[in-house]
Amino acid sequence: MDKNAIGIQYMKEGKWEEAAKVFSEAIEENPEDPILYINFGNVLSAVGETDRALNFFQKAIELDENAATAYYSIGNLYYETQQFEEAKNMFEKAMKKGLDSSDNFFMLGMALVQLEQTKLALPYLQRSVELNEMDAEARFQYGLCLARQDLIDEAIVQFERCVAIDPDHADAFYNLGVGYGYNENAEKALAMFEKALAIQPDHILAGYGKKLIEKGNSNLH
Repeated sequence: MDKNAIGIQYMKEGKWEEAAKVFSEAIEENPEDPILYINFGNVLSAVGETDRALNFFQKAIELDENAATAYYSIGNLYYETQQFEEAKNMFEKAMKKGLDSSDNFFMLGMALVQLEQTKLALPYLQRSVELNEMDAEARFQYGLCLARQDLIDEAIVQFERCVAIDPDHADAFYNLGVGYGYNENAEKALAMFEKALAIQPDHILAGYGKKLIEKGNSNLH
């Protein structure tokens, strides 16, 4: 197993110091390999050394301007520091450089959501769930996006799929309650709010929704 593979294995195990040591050795041996700089950057990012991580990602791009995952990793750094416009630009660059991954489409969609460009986010979140059908959080966020565009029935489908994958997703059950309430199905809405509260008893919005239904007010929108 080469040092890059060993480093990746350490990363998977959360052994950041060991991973950093191996990638550092690998870079000394192969200083022109952009993948090594990206992986070392990901280690630094994981332990909160954002500035150093950024330097490694930029070094990877200097070595190979088509290193798509470097742009993706920079996008994540920007997203985490709430620089959403810069994050969006990096995820777009990663896509243009050929990164056809569910994670990149998801993060591009999320950056657009943060920029309040929900309509533009929709196709990217849709593509994300097409590429990774078992990603509960991507389905949830896609459902929220659909709901914000008043595509309630389509949103309900995504929330239903989300809870099928992750039966403990309280927010998805809450949003199902809202969706069914919007469609004037009070019985089903109440059941969804109760499921949300069973998972998370302090879910304030689900508690409020439940009270509204019990008062006979199913008009939740």
